[in-house]
This record gives sequence, structure tokens and C-alpha cells, in this order.
Amino acid sequence: MMCWRKKGLVFSSEGDHEWNQSYASVPTPDLIGENRLRIYYAARDTKNRTHISFIEVEATDPSNILYTHDKPVISPGTPGMFDDCGAMPSMLVNHGKEKWLYYIGWNVRNTIAYHNSIGLAISKDGGVTFEKFSEGPLFDRSYSEPYFSAAPYILIEKGLWRMWYLSNTKWVEFNGKMEPFYHIKYAESQDGINWKREGKVAIDYRDSNECGIVRACVLKDKALYKMWYSYRNLQNYRDNKNNSYRIGYAESRDGIDWVRMDEQAGIDISATGWDSEMIEYPYVYDYADRRYMLYNGNTFGKTGFGYAVLQQE
Repeated sequence: MMCWRKKGLVFSSEGDHEWNQSYASVPTPDLIGENRLRIYYAARDTKNRTHISFIEVEATDPSNILYTHDKPVISPGTPGMFDDCGAMPSMLVNHGKEKWLYYIGWNVRNTIAYHNSIGLAISKDGGVTFEKFSEGPLFDRSYSEPYFSAAPYILIEKGLWRMWYLSNTKWVEFNGKMEPFYHIKYAESQDGINWKREGKVAIDYRDSNECGIVRACVLKDKALYKMWYSYRNLQNYRDNKNNSYRIGYAESRDGIDWVRMDEQAGIDISATGWDSEMIEYPYVYDYADRRYMLYNGNTFGKTGFGYAVLQQE
């Protein structure tokens, strides 16, 4: 069983600009230099829309913030676009001299709370500014996936782009509110833009009560694929810590068929503080022979994000 040692809160939005009034959700790192890590995150503005910006920290000690960017790098799209209510980071891919940021686009809806899809923005200046690849999403609903997709994680192996992503399978009414069910599926691409989706489920619901599995992060240790993600139940998950998000873990020999081993994740909520009600949206990375995890805490990132270090045996 793994054992993660929590190191505390790294960052929460300071509210010093109109675009960053609250939240610092879905931390998404990119190693930009020796012991220097840039972490993209989503902040909410005065209209509750999300914008993407970043901080820079020590890779071996993310609590040491070296720089805080004072403007968004991706903001909501124009009215009618797939991201007109918000953008959240999910995966940064270094592709040649460019940085490709896969992000989550948000629309507020009428019959349900929201609709997500997957967009792409490209930076040609080292990740400081981005231009959206297109006005439309790379992933949206289709005849075989009729709801929504979000939160991709990507590995490139021998020229093959491999993605694990959230796939919404239904909405149900609970206590007078429509609630989404989503799990993690798998897709492939030859170029990172055109994706082949065949409906292959990577991490499925454990039981009928589980309704949210999100934010896969996949590392390959020799011949073994390891995935971290977050999962929650249906009943009152927003304010009942027994049903709120926890971090899960799975293993695979091929990256396609997975065995859930949540009991071995080695991290849970704290007794008190910023991550005492839920922990979610993990991103695991290796640097200087150590393994680190960035993650969000209470209220889906309203309290910011922190980090943990894997205990060495």
C-alpha cells in the first residue's frame, strides 16, 4: 500500500482581480526548468465563470511559490461557444516547440446544471499565452456518447496519443436536483486532434451508488500503468464528507483494462482544515527521484490546492 505524506496547502485565489475571486481548481503542472514547476489552475470570476491562469513553484517544494501570474491565459469564449461559461485546465502536453493545453469548456444549461466538452489551446511562447485551436471543441457529445466529455489525461507512446477522459453517462434527479453520473473512458489518436472513441471504459462505477469518477492521471512504471483519480457517491456529496470525493487508484498492464485498488491509494481527508471534507482532482508527477501529488480539497477547489509526497520505502 502506498503512503502519501501531506505537505499542506500551496495556493488559493486571492481575489485581487475580477477574474480570480475564488477557487483554484484542477492543478495542472508543467516542468519548465530545473526545479521550476508551472501550475495552471482555474479561478472563478465575479460572475462565477472560470478562467485559467498559473503560478510557478519549486518542483521539489511546491509550497515555495516563485511567481504568481496576474492575468488569465485562457478565458471564457464568446456567447454560444462551448466554453462561454468557463475554462478549466486538464492536461499540458509539450509538443515540439509548442505547449498544448487541453482544457474543459463549460456551458450552463436549463434542464440540467451544465454541459462540458474538451477544448485545446496552443502556446508558442513557452506557455505564457495561449491561442485557442478552434471555436469548437475536440470532444463533444456524439451518437455513441450522448451526454458530455471532460478532464482528459494524455500519454504519448511510440507516436500513439492515448487519452483517459471523463464520460458522462446519464443525469438523475436526487432531492429535487439533477445530478450527473460519469466514469472514465479511453481513446486514441495519431495527432492529438482527431480522436478515435470506441466507448472503452477504463474505470467503471463500483456500484449503483457511485456516480462520479473524474480526473485520471496515468504514469507508467516499467511495464505497469498506474492511475490516480477521484470518485464520489450520489447522496449529498457536496456537504456529506462520507459521500464526498476521495482519491482512488488502479493498475493495468496495457493501459486499457484496469483493476481498481482504491484501498491502496494511501491518502484520505484530513481531520481538520482545507482538505477535511473532500480530496479530489489529483495530478501525480515525478521529479528528482521523488513522486508528488497535487490535489484539491474542500468544495471542489474553493479552498485551493495542496500537495503530498509519496513516502519512500
